[in-house]
Amino acid sequence: MVGGGQLARMTAGAAARLGVSLSVLDPDPGCPAAVGASVVVADVDDLTALVAFGRGVDVVTFDHERIPVELVEALEAEGVAVAPGSASCRFAFDKADSRARLDDLGFPVPRFEIVSDAAGIVGFGDRYGWPVMAKAARGGYDGRGVSVVEPGDEAAAAALLGPVIVVEELVDFDQELAIMVARRPNGDSVTYPLVSTVQSEGMCVEVVCPAAVPAAVADAARRLAVELADAVELVGVMAIELFLVDDELLVNELATRPHNTGHHTIEACVTSQFEQHLRAILDLPLGSTELRAPAAAMRNVVGSPESHEPTERLAEALEVTGAHVHLYGKQPRAGRKLGHVTALGATVDEARSVAERAADRLNGTASPVGERS
Repeated sequence: MVGGGQLARMTAGAAARLGVSLSVLDPDPGCPAAVGASVVVADVDDLTALVAFGRGVDVVTFDHERIPVELVEALEAEGVAVAPGSASCRFAFDKADSRARLDDLGFPVPRFEIVSDAAGIVGFGDRYGWPVMAKAARGGYDGRGVSVVEPGDEAAAAALLGPVIVVEELVDFDQELAIMVARRPNGDSVTYPLVSTVQSEGMCVEVVCPAAVPAAVADAARRLAVELADAVELVGVMAIELFLVDDELLVNELATRPHNTGHHTIEACVTSQFEQHLRAILDLPLGSTELRAPAAAMRNVVGSPESHEPTERLAEALEVTGAHVHLYGKQPRAGRKLGHVTALGATVDEARSVAERAADRLNGTASPVGERS
């Protein structure tokens, strides 16, 4: 796996259960995945290192999109098995390419244009209305590389996001949703139950499963996910972030890897997204995505300006009955994902309450513990 972050860390746990050996390539020998995987220390954009890494494993996959898709193509040209392949990666690694390709294929996306400067942002805003959403074509994640632009702010946005910018309408959505799909090389695929998400400053902070939507919307999301997986020639798992607008779905973002919106599947589903990704890229039978409980919720643990260390509050969080705590072994800093908490319940409200209480204690935002939960 290229990249040794929390996704690699959780994939390592699934790999161990399957008897699969996971190696990661990362510039940091103490990266989060080091607790369960062997680490090859190298920069992820070093083609020589990537090729050497790829020739020593059965298949190469990815923990993040911060690798130029041209390097994925170069790996394939060297005969390295890559899953998902470059055709799929283009839909996730480059937002401009993704938007254009999805639009050409007829998938519903917000109105957009690909621009290179402030004048392009102004032109789009004047045609379609202000404010607008502007995104760097490459490199953005967790709110980075994304900006809501008001009139007069376009020059600063262009300087920050350039040289290739996706500018699109700011969608007035009813809900933000997400769905995970997994696909094998032979085209077999499975989908996970549709979830609703809560975002704050471009970062996912909460996931609730199942999403409170009409059955027709959930069915449409499942069909869209399978069609998209086939269209991008997916091998592995893919997260599809969606906007719900008047019972119609718009595709917001794709990630051809395990994703924050699927973390709850470790406890909530028969087969986690991490195990499913391994099954798919190794061409093994896909597992059941059935829920183990009527409802589930996931809350992220995010670093604060005070740089609280969540491990110092682990005991308090574990006092919350039903809370499943996952910490990533990262140095705390403001806005950084440090872990997550999952809870199952008979109802969405029950699961949300448990996950929120435990996450608040890890974040250092809960009141002093005075009760046993």
